[in-house]
Amino acid sequence: MIRYEISPDVANDALNALFADAWPNHTPRDFSAVLSQNLGHICAMLDGALVGFVNVAWDGDEHAFLLDPTVRSDLQRHGIGTQLVRHAIGLAKSKGAEWLHVDYEPRLAEFHAKCGFVATEAGLVNLNEENTGRDVADDV
Repeated sequence: MIRYEISPDVANDALNALFADAWPNHTPRDFSAVLSQNLGHICAMLDGALVGFVNVAWDGDEHAFLLDPTVRSDLQRHGIGTQLVRHAIGLAKSKGAEWLHVDYEPRLAEFHAKCGFVATEAGLVNLNEENTGRDVADDV
């Protein structure tokens, strides 16, 4: 039986192992800064092992952001991701957020719609790639 925990202590090794399993191009990282600055996170546990995770970041006021919904590959498509997102929505509401944002690839649109998200237009700049437009840093 899957148990969902709100903001438990979770080790970098466990998170990196989960992400490496679920995301083929994952590069190990230190999650401590993310976890210490977030609104909260939800962990899905099975027999004491981390099998799912989602992070809820925020702007310190009314906007929260769903980040990194991840489920171990052999347990995907069994409702764990949906439950992680539902718990994240509840967490954001309980902390006073008015909006919960999420970015996702088109192939995940159906999943996010099932979780209650409405598609909207948004903008995105990859700060690690050369900007093809004018250099807006000159305006700062």
